[in-house]
Amino acid sequence: MSIKAHRPEHRRAQRDGTERDPTHYPVEKKMGEDSLQTWIVELLRPLIERWYSELGRPRFVGADQFIYYQQFDPSKVVAPDVYVLPGVAPGRRVRSWKVWETGMAPSFALEVASSDDPYKEYADVLERYRELGVKELVIFDPDWERGPDRVRWLRYRKLKTRGFVQVETTNADRIYARVLGCWLRAIGAGEETRLRLATGPEGEALFPTAAEAERAASEMERAASEMERAASEMERVAKQAALSRIAELEAQIASAAGAGGKGSGAA
Repeated sequence: MSIKAHRPEHRRAQRDGTERDPTHYPVEKKMGEDSLQTWIVELLRPLIERWYSELGRPRFVGADQFIYYQQFDPSKVVAPDVYVLPGVAPGRRVRSWKVWETGMAPSFALEVASSDDPYKEYADVLERYRELGVKELVIFDPDWERGPDRVRWLRYRKLKTRGFVQVETTNADRIYARVLGCWLRAIGAGEETRLRLATGPEGEALFPTAAEAERAASEMERAASEMERAASEMERVAKQAALSRIAELEAQIASAAGAGGKGSGAA
């Protein structure tokens, strides 16, 4: 139902000061999604969540939920492929997010282009993100090589003097996300395309996934154990060598003492 149809209920809710809101805010999309888009999101969302946890600033990182930003008007909505809610703890169940209930809007959002005409697709979406007040939006086009006018990355920022504007376009394999404080880096090609986080001055070091971090920790533990065993073996060998040397010296001393005693008896 449109906002126009709801206006009498809205006026009554506002007049009597109640929290009643008759507006229906859908929580599920009715359209299909590109499987590549899904695979990219499934890898990236938990990476961003782990990244903030490692920084000691845990926060909610969601994917594909409706975010409503104007009460009584369900048409004022975006559904980022990945987004970050500052001040919201990870693990919270979110069916849809209503900005007016908390005053919190996403600080970062990422969209993965899936249309044959992504610029037409995002013409209206950009205005919605501007109204929402997101600080940074990154659009990634995994099919950027299909057309001469397409680009791999588009980045938008909310600036104090210029508002919500495009600040960067690039076909490089990585782009720096200021809000995240790290790089977004495309790896693989075609159906194997994925997005990872990266660190370092030029984004040269990939931030590990949970599985990679666990594997690296296991390898370090195994290496430490092997070093400990090697040190213990070296200590054992050194101790045995020392005992052998002591026994050799004691034998020499005893031999010298015996030779001295025989010489004294002959005199």
